[in-house]
Amino acid sequence: MTLNSVKSILVAVLSLSMLFGFNASAQENEGHSAQANSEDHEKKKGFDANEVIFGHVKDAHAFHFLSYEGSDGTEHELAIPLPVILYSPQNGFSTFISSAFHHGEVVDGYKLVDGKVVPVDPSVKVYDVSLTRNVVQMLLALALFVWLMLNIAAKYKKGIGTNRATTGVQTAIELMVEFVVNEVAKPNLGPKYQRYLPYLLTVFFFILINNIFGLIPGSANVTGNIAFTLVLSMISFLIIIFSANKHYWSHIINPPVPTGVKPILVLVEVLSIFTKPFALMIRLFANMLAGHIIIICLVSLIFIFGSLNKGVGWAFSPISVGFSVFIYFIEILVAFIQAFIFANLSAVFIGQAIEDTHAHPAEDHQAGKYDDAVIV
Repeated sequence: MTLNSVKSILVAVLSLSMLFGFNASAQENEGHSAQANSEDHEKKKGFDANEVIFGHVKDAHAFHFLSYEGSDGTEHELAIPLPVILYSPQNGFSTFISSAFHHGEVVDGYKLVDGKVVPVDPSVKVYDVSLTRNVVQMLLALALFVWLMLNIAAKYKKGIGTNRATTGVQTAIELMVEFVVNEVAKPNLGPKYQRYLPYLLTVFFFILINNIFGLIPGSANVTGNIAFTLVLSMISFLIIIFSANKHYWSHIINPPVPTGVKPILVLVEVLSIFTKPFALMIRLFANMLAGHIIIICLVSLIFIFGSLNKGVGWAFSPISVGFSVFIYFIEILVAFIQAFIFANLSAVFIGQAIEDTHAHPAEDHQAGKYDDAVIV
């Protein structure tokens, strides 16, 4: 168990390192536009649902919780600003806290435009490697994952779980580990399951922890970021490619079908190599993003109706809140389901790549027993 945990942690570190590199180029902002001081301007602007919805699901340079108007009439934000780290070949490194951009100020020759840090001078090239909320939340998820696994490993060393029954969180984690082993790894990978078990456990718990973190108000929707799901799917893709045996490649290059349809089926099989990681990427991204958007849309309806008529807004509030709570509990279930689906599909695709050849493929071919082509 300790060896598997260490392997899982190493794979998680690799995944996070790749995510750092992918997310370094362009960052988006969560922050809301400042409210107008006059009532006339508020009426003209109204409630911008599009800004609120996409402001919550995009990446940002701060953890934003709420905005409120102070006694002096100015708007204040309850947020946790994050470090901004910029590198420019012309100006070198610049580091400061994102709150410096709060009122649209220019800092070290940079300004925040639609959530993206841009130089005031267009001729200056800048690389944004800031610790955005997606990156910080992944660090927190990784820290929790490492602490959790090391703590459980220490309990096993003391005999808890071997000489006597497990307790508390250890029991829950052990049940999930056994579930992944018995329902994901063994059925799809057969006798070779132990070789891939560290990765499957790592990706399952890493996605699950980030899914649960994303349900906390004000947190980042990391698994609803396509860059995150792309990197995870690419890791699975590389494992599939480098694990594939001779039978897997021969089935793609020379499928056991009549000669007339071989060219078409070869094209289909080649495309299926790339549709598998694409399916992994889109499935996780779309499901986790959709749940957050639905919840925010339901809450936004209160303010949309309220901008038309305050009475209607107050009357619709219980309905909106009720549906939001209902969807929220469904999202808790979806957090577990999507972690399982990603790990399970990864195991299915790896299992297809390492599947042993048929005992008598030539005889099967002559007898007309052809494999069905399937696009996943």
